[in-house]
Amino acid sequence: MNTRVEEVRIDLGHIELAAHLYGPEHGQPVIALHGWLDNANSFARLAPQLQGLRIVALDLAGHGHSGHRPPGTGYSLPDYVQDVLQVARQLGWQRFSLLGHSLGAIIAVLLAGAVPDKVTRLALIDGLLPLTDEATDAPARLGEALLAQLALADKKKPVYGDCERAVLARMSGRLAVSREAAELLAQRGLMPVPGGYTWRSDSRLTLPTPVRFTLPQAMAFVRRLSCPGLLVVAEGGLLAPRLEQLDGLPLEVCQLPGGHHLHLDDEVGACAVAHCFNRLFADS
Repeated sequence: MNTRVEEVRIDLGHIELAAHLYGPEHGQPVIALHGWLDNANSFARLAPQLQGLRIVALDLAGHGHSGHRPPGTGYSLPDYVQDVLQVARQLGWQRFSLLGHSLGAIIAVLLAGAVPDKVTRLALIDGLLPLTDEATDAPARLGEALLAQLALADKKKPVYGDCERAVLARMSGRLAVSREAAELLAQRGLMPVPGGYTWRSDSRLTLPTPVRFTLPQAMAFVRRLSCPGLLVVAEGGLLAPRLEQLDGLPLEVCQLPGGHHLHLDDEVGACAVAHCFNRLFADS
């Protein structure tokens, strides 16, 4: 197991992204994409257990130590997809695999569906499709997002008196995580401010999405996947209640015990996920 981790920064011109680099220099190229409001430490338990891979675990734009998008712009899914493509170009990778959790899995599917010739393997953790709307919901959705954007200037980030309080808050968030997972995310996600600590993430990440795909549009990306792929579904995660809807998709599905962050919550979950993905990457 290779436990060496290198901190790198990747200048894309329009934004600078931070990342953790794992694995042998000549390993299979993999870009790892974390979930919403997480950071590159999402893969701190899993990445060292993946064999023969050169993994670049990004802090997505607006997260962790990466830059925030300029004022007047936002965090749309196509923008994230474009960032990943530019990262690969900066690294000199013509073809590469994608490892994604939650939001990161969604970004990975969109990229692999849009430019299938670029992606060699898809390793997904409890994420597949973006949230969708009916076409008739689009005007109300955009209106909600526009008003929320106007109100953002009056909102303040929470400030925690010490790191422990921030960790406890992360543990009990909407997508709860273990103490160990919260501590790992806090290591990279907190910054000191007057009065204590707050999260580095851009406040705009919590705004409503102005435009969503319809379900047929989202499914079109999945149907266009052409590379080998494996989706890990957490028994206590987001996808398990809809497991029957995954039948017939061009992906292998593996259901494992644990919650939405099963790859980070504990070593047992990380080992189980690694076992699945090592098999996927060995079949090359």
